[in-house]
Amino acid sequence: MPLSLDLLLAFALFAFVTSATPGPNNTMLLASGVNFGFSRTIPHMLGISIGFFVLVLAVGFGLGTVFQTWPVLYTVLRYIGAAYLLYLSWKIATSGPASESSDSTGKPLTFIGAALFQWVNPKAWIMAIGAISTYTPMQGYFTNVVVISAVFALINLPSVGMWAGFGSLLRNVLRNPRGLRLFNWGMATLLVLSLVPLLLEH
Repeated sequence: MPLSLDLLLAFALFAFVTSATPGPNNTMLLASGVNFGFSRTIPHMLGISIGFFVLVLAVGFGLGTVFQTWPVLYTVLRYIGAAYLLYLSWKIATSGPASESSDSTGKPLTFIGAALFQWVNPKAWIMAIGAISTYTPMQGYFTNVVVISAVFALINLPSVGMWAGFGSLLRNVLRNPRGLRLFNWGMATLLVLSLVPLLLEH
């Protein structure tokens, strides 16, 4: 049985709100837009959306039950994600000044790096599990999982793209090296603070 229009619209709203609200992905995209511009951040954006699409499919097709059976695996994954976020925070904090040249010292996150990051991103897991558990009817389950995953990815891409676009607009404002350093340290701090709910969760 396909998704009803009412359920699909409700899910689309869920997908937009969870994709567009602040989190590790959007904080990194904002910083990348400032430091590298919109066009050089596109692979990062695509990596997020396609990596998340694969994650939702995996959760829908049974990976979520693995964590229910062995919750210690989820705990391990959470702390691997936390360690990687701390590493990315440091990379953002120490990014060089904005430059139009593709030979600048800093490099944006790659497509593969952004896609793989979704697997250690706590917010991505919460979004994926919420989408499957709340909005996926059991009748026609496998088809519905594919539809939910595809719709989520299609809504996710422009939603996260807004953050990269906003960052690229700020790029011209933050030409001053001191202002850029303050911005990068601020973004790094926000990324670290995004770990607080994860570390406080029992």
